[in-house]
Amino acid sequence: MSVVMYIKPSCPYCQAAREHLAAEGEAVEERDATENSTWRSELMGHTNNRGIVPTIVWSDGRRQVGFPPGRG
Repeated sequence: MSVVMYIKPSCPYCQAAREHLAAEGEAVEERDATENSTWRSELMGHTNNRGIVPTIVWSDGRRQVGFPPGRG
């Protein structure tokens, strides 16, 4: 399954999510929302314009805003 994670530099929650997904064997495409306006726009769409990172989106449509679950 494909996973996209929206991040920003030096985010400890992003690092924790990265380690968690790696431990589960998930292949993750990271998108730094501070470097690309298209990715920032996608992030805002997933978070109701709140821009919370990490935001994790699975190819099956599931979405998790914040890490650990419930933080966002």
